[in-house]
Amino acid sequence: MTIEEFIIHIEEEFDDLKPGLLKPENKFRGMFEWSSINALILIAMVKTEYDVTLSADDLIRSVTVQNLYDIVKSRVQE
Repeated sequence: MTIEEFIIHIEEEFDDLKPGLLKPENKFRGMFEWSSINALILIAMVKTEYDVTLSADDLIRSVTVQNLYDIVKSRVQE
């Protein structure tokens, strides 16, 4: 799993995100209208694609896409 692949999965889930605009240093909640529904979509995507469970605390602690990626990568079973 690379950060680029992770970003592509996020961009595919959210129609508001134009492909190629999301970068590791971006504050992901600022890239589109953030809501509890979007949080659930992101949690579901991570579970489906990587078999990793994210908590609400994980999302709260994550500011950038890189922060989120680091959490997921640390929990992926290779």
